[in-house]
Amino acid sequence: MPGSLQTLIEQKRSFIPADTDAYRISDGDTWRGIFIDALGDRLLISTRDRAIPADLLAQLRSLQTPTYHKQLDKDNKQPPAHLCGPEAPLQYTIRENGILYRIDMAAGYSQGLFLDQRENRRRVLKRSRSGQKILNTFAYTGAFSVCAALGGAETTTLDLAQPCLEWARENFLLNGLDLAHHHYCKGDTLHWLDRFAKQERRFNGIILDPPTFSRDAKGRIWRVETGYVDLARKAAACLAPGGWLLCTTNCRKLGHEDFRSILRQALPGARLVSYPMPPEYTGEDYLKCIWAETAAIPL
Repeated sequence: MPGSLQTLIEQKRSFIPADTDAYRISDGDTWRGIFIDALGDRLLISTRDRAIPADLLAQLRSLQTPTYHKQLDKDNKQPPAHLCGPEAPLQYTIRENGILYRIDMAAGYSQGLFLDQRENRRRVLKRSRSGQKILNTFAYTGAFSVCAALGGAETTTLDLAQPCLEWARENFLLNGLDLAHHHYCKGDTLHWLDRFAKQERRFNGIILDPPTFSRDAKGRIWRVETGYVDLARKAAACLAPGGWLLCTTNCRKLGHEDFRSILRQALPGARLVSYPMPPEYTGEDYLKCIWAETAAIPL
């Protein structure tokens, strides 16, 4: 029988940075198949084909916190339903490592920030500095770009969806960043990497966090399992000497060693360093995160 939700929140809060108010509380293991995220002053409960147990629902109600419920189905575009506590706006701002991001609970499958990448965003911030150029591919709402820009780098934010690029600009403005010093590209990442390589445009760091599966305008299918080798090779061709790649995937079909083998094939000679998920993720170890330091790769 799971223990107190309040106790669990206090336990998780104890190792979350003080300047962070968005993190995972329950990772599908305390209450099987139920995920609980703190998103600022709200809670988001996510489930897959399972009702919320009565004991958990009673504890959620006792917190008197704005709480919403979402079904984890990528085909479900409906906003989360209000579950209990006061109702609150679905668009608002959260803070992570002292950085502000706009959240929109009504945005679809994700709310604007992948919480499991928190530590990688902190590492990008730490690695970035003035004089560097950082490329964020498959950028979504530009969170990695914001971190690189706050570190002092000139950023290029690349995504297929114009609304995501507009959202990224909002995140830049939330943090007092000058949009004129950064670049935004709409389109297919593979196409843009080829274009950057032909232009001999080089970056000190490139973030590669593609979707597990995608289909282009011509109906061609791209999958992580078969496409990541080519993706990483194209990205490496756009790196400045001594540059790095942040390579990640949440593809469940690939184990950690499978993903490392892909990168060994794509980036022979690179130094590959793996990092675990944030410590509050105690359930499935699905996210693969490898930094590839490519000083040894002939470019």
